[in-house]
Amino acid sequence: MSSPYSSLVLINNAGLNWTPDDVPAFDVAMRPHDKHPSLAGLVVLVFEAVLEVICISLPGYILARRGLFKPEHQKFVANLNMELFTPCLIFSKLAKQLNPNQLGDLAVIPIIFIIQTCVSYGVSICVSRLFRFGKRATNFVTAMSVFGNSNSLPISLVISLSQTLKGLSWDRIEGDHSGLVSSRGILYLLIFQQLGQMVRWSWGFHILLAKKDQYEEYRDERIEEGRYRDESTSSEVLIPGLDGNAESSDDEIYVPAGRTPVGGTSSTSSTVSDDGIDTPKKQSVTMNENGNDARNGPFEMPADQLNDIMSFPRMRDLDEPESPKGVWGFFARSKFSLQRASAHAKERTRLLCLRTYSKLPRVIRLSLEKTMNFFREFMNPPLWAMLLSIVVASVPRLQELFFAKGSFVKNSVTDAVTLTGNVAVPLILVVLGANLANNTKESEVKDSEETKIGSRLLIASLISRMVLPTLIMAPILALIAKHVPVSILDDPIFIVVCFLLTGAPSALQLAQICQINEVYEGVMSKILFQSYVVWILPSTLALVMLALETLEWAGV
Repeated sequence: MSSPYSSLVLINNAGLNWTPDDVPAFDVAMRPHDKHPSLAGLVVLVFEAVLEVICISLPGYILARRGLFKPEHQKFVANLNMELFTPCLIFSKLAKQLNPNQLGDLAVIPIIFIIQTCVSYGVSICVSRLFRFGKRATNFVTAMSVFGNSNSLPISLVISLSQTLKGLSWDRIEGDHSGLVSSRGILYLLIFQQLGQMVRWSWGFHILLAKKDQYEEYRDERIEEGRYRDESTSSEVLIPGLDGNAESSDDEIYVPAGRTPVGGTSSTSSTVSDDGIDTPKKQSVTMNENGNDARNGPFEMPADQLNDIMSFPRMRDLDEPESPKGVWGFFARSKFSLQRASAHAKERTRLLCLRTYSKLPRVIRLSLEKTMNFFREFMNPPLWAMLLSIVVASVPRLQELFFAKGSFVKNSVTDAVTLTGNVAVPLILVVLGANLANNTKESEVKDSEETKIGSRLLIASLISRMVLPTLIMAPILALIAKHVPVSILDDPIFIVVCFLLTGAPSALQLAQICQINEVYEGVMSKILFQSYVVWILPSTLALVMLALETLEWAGV
């Protein structure tokens, strides 16, 4: 059997000058698919990565099925993860390895995001026309196609693949290893995620997954339902006298309680008897030591009490706490004085800022208002952590302060942040399993239209999300990786991330939006079950194979 080396001898005998240094390059050229394992090995590696995700998500699914992990608990844990653990994960992963040269290259991510969104939108429109859906069903399919999962599942898959697949290291980074590979993958995914969040809760919430009464063709139906409910309600009062519904009869006449006595004028008060006649009632009279009425008679106050009243002690403020006497009282009063002075200084500063702001030109004020509104609505803890990571990575001394081995800040603050961030991914997957348990429960179908087109909506959504966008984006990504001169396109994990996002399942937040707006909730549950349980393994295997073939073809 001939080998590459025997072929080399034949070529050399033909007059070509080959040296021993050319043998490894020639051997690589003669052996295709050497940058990734065989198909069987790749199936095992991808199955390991997917199985790891399933094993972490399964406890959340079981706990939710047993009723121990309720939806309100899931929402609290998800918010806690976004507010605390995910920002720590971002900072610990990004601030250590980023450098100023990489920041400009990240601008290619929004461009790829726009291309993917346009492709998914076009695919959903074509598929909806093929199935002859109306406007509302078409918008639903578009939402399922455009908004893919870029958070829980892809992050865990990237971490697992970076540890199982070889050949994902970047030759531009000296000493690159699986930890750095997963960190870069998380960075790319988080940028995609924030772009998707911004579009999902604006265009997706208000237009694509809007409530049924926002469509003109369904408004008459909603009005008829409202009329039916109004006519079916009974006007009979179940409990007389409740909410002012009781009618007064002639025998129930309100009788006032008599005249109000004035103190100091009489020692008796009138009451009303059962027959409506005023009868006097005696009151107790307080007598002093001389036997006189304490209210009207002469009264002499002792001298010590008179001196206490005339001394006029300091009036305590309403917000001032009661303080004991002595040293502790002095400290309490001092603390209160400092707090009051601080609040006064803050108020003076606020008023000064308002005066200064009112004197600015109108154009500058509008710009500042738009900037503040942007930061208030768009920025969230993960984005602030990303911004802080960029600042630390851009200043070499700060990066060395936080991550230099043996430094005080690294051994205390950075290690604490890293330990906290390690909780983020397992917690995301546990919540993912619980969400699947909630959305796969059989629920009553509220929409009559859903019973007619539910199966077709399921098929159209799966095709528009997990099949057609991948087939269209694969050659586009391959051409971009080969011909666009941007450094991160040479990073193998970036190409893997892009392919994973083209065929990722629909975002879990779409189920929350569908529940809020009552949009095809039963179909949404079936989509999540099919995409996250049934099709996740073959889909991930196909996406990883396409990514590795693209890396080999583009020479990355």
